[in-house]
Amino acid sequence: MRFVRYKDSNDTESIGIIRDDSIVKIDYSSIYEAYDEYCQNNYLKELYVEDMDNVKFLTPTIPSKIICVGLNYKDHASELKMKLPDEPLLFMKSSTSMIAHHDEIIYPKISQQVDYEAELAIVLLEDVKYDEFNENVKFAYSIVNDVTARDLQQKDGQWTRAKNFDTFCPIGPCLVTDMDASNLDIKLEVNGKVRQNSSTSNMIFSPMELIEYVSSIMTLNKGDVIATGTPPGVGQLHKNDTVSITIEGIGTLENTVK
Repeated sequence: MRFVRYKDSNDTESIGIIRDDSIVKIDYSSIYEAYDEYCQNNYLKELYVEDMDNVKFLTPTIPSKIICVGLNYKDHASELKMKLPDEPLLFMKSSTSMIAHHDEIIYPKISQQVDYEAELAIVLLEDVKYDEFNENVKFAYSIVNDVTARDLQQKDGQWTRAKNFDTFCPIGPCLVTDMDASNLDIKLEVNGKVRQNSSTSNMIFSPMELIEYVSSIMTLNKGDVIATGTPPGVGQLHKNDTVSITIEGIGTLENTVK
């Protein structure tokens, strides 16, 4: 199931499911409520069909935190000539850095090098309390662009400023539930040219391993995001670029740079 948050033609915040090239509006207050209903009864209260071109996408989740993985693709490690890590390298992005599908990425005045990073995102559909992980945890998948001011990252020697400018975490367009993410094509294009092209089969740590690892450190709240790392081919964005990330089974997240 592909769930979306959006504003309809009347500018009303709504929940829907993507079906073919349309959005079916559903009668629920949140994606979590709708997913629980579907799990319990295999049923959703459908209202009417929306033209996807007439809606404004919203971020599919509003997390308390975004946890990111620094190096999680074997082919990316090979590209960088780095040893595979023994455990995930974590950092965080602020929820205020999030924007939705079709929103604009704002190029900071103080940076001269802003990079893209295509990533599969895990979104928690229930709380996972500290050190209480179980393999039946409910979660979904989405797409994240871990936008980074690379020059500031190198200047600072740590990542907080470089990763957390407003608009530096595009996410969406939807949440996909009950999907096998072990072997999905992941591709990023800038102005129609392919810059990253890999598969989630190259991940060092699987989504389930990442949830277990992160929850051994901190409680994960419903809606929290884990960005699972980027494949090789990371590179620079420029003003007026259009960047799109496509992950098999999820869709395409597209944003322009302003």
